[in-house]
Amino acid sequence: MSTATVSRALASPDQVSPELRARVQAAVAKLGYTPNAAARQLRIKRSRTALVVTRRRWSAPFFAEVLRGLDEEFSAAGYAMVLGNVDEDGGERSRQLVDMMFSGTIDGAVLLSGRVAAADGRTMFEAGLPLVSLCAAIEGTHTILTDEGECIARGARELLRLGHRNFLYLPGPSDNYNEQVRWAALAEVFASASTDATVSRAEQCDFSLAAGVAAARDFLSMKQRPTAVIAVSDENAIGFLQTVQEAGVGVPHDVSVLGFDGIEFADFCRPTLSTIRQPRLELGRAGARILLKAIESGPPLSLSREILPNELQFRGSTGPVCET
Repeated sequence: MSTATVSRALASPDQVSPELRARVQAAVAKLGYTPNAAARQLRIKRSRTALVVTRRRWSAPFFAEVLRGLDEEFSAAGYAMVLGNVDEDGGERSRQLVDMMFSGTIDGAVLLSGRVAAADGRTMFEAGLPLVSLCAAIEGTHTILTDEGECIARGARELLRLGHRNFLYLPGPSDNYNEQVRWAALAEVFASASTDATVSRAEQCDFSLAAGVAAARDFLSMKQRPTAVIAVSDENAIGFLQTVQEAGVGVPHDVSVLGFDGIEFADFCRPTLSTIRQPRLELGRAGARILLKAIESGPPLSLSREILPNELQFRGSTGPVCET
């Protein structure tokens, strides 16, 4: 039996007779043979490895579920997943990621970083490999977003319907794509001639618990406190909610709190946190599917763009404004 016949029986079993396939499988079992995946990948000029890039400062509660979705789809397709994070200033970590794109060790990348790594005058784009961006629009990449602007505006309008007129927004960093989209949508709601409500921005600009705690301390020092708080993230909202409650402020009796993301911790707050739940698992799965398709099909005629729906969930931390 020739090596070519054995190779064909293992790689394309439908192309050989059942009798021959059985003989080859019996020999494989007897010898304990394992196909050399690396050699096969060299022949097809693919590494069957995908790079996933995150920010150096990233929210583990949010991205853990996105990463699980990515891993499930890549694993099912026989792909490995390499995780790296990108420097804000194009430092050594960015240089390593750019080098990896040119090394032939990966077939494409999914970006959770909101940016394309660049170093030494080169960018990830120049490697010519497919790139998929999740949760942030990056020109030149396949993109998967959620309807975050529409959903946060819907949350604000629901709070207006409940009688709230004095709002506080807990923002993210001003250069962050998601912060920009969410604030623009809120500003449009409050600029409408149909409402007399006002919204102010907290000084802290971060997605973290600590930023929410700091914003809560500023809130507690206000003479006229807002009755509704909309946070850029659940972590931010949870830090705020816990801090004001420890100071004796009732939620939602004295202040309603709306978060964003739908992380698991929101389900275990007391009261449960009202939030905008993002389809994190499906974001990861969809990102992997698009990258795999791009790898298989080669350079696209056009870049894909998909928008997934979020879910507005009003729960224990929001309620009607209470007149005092």
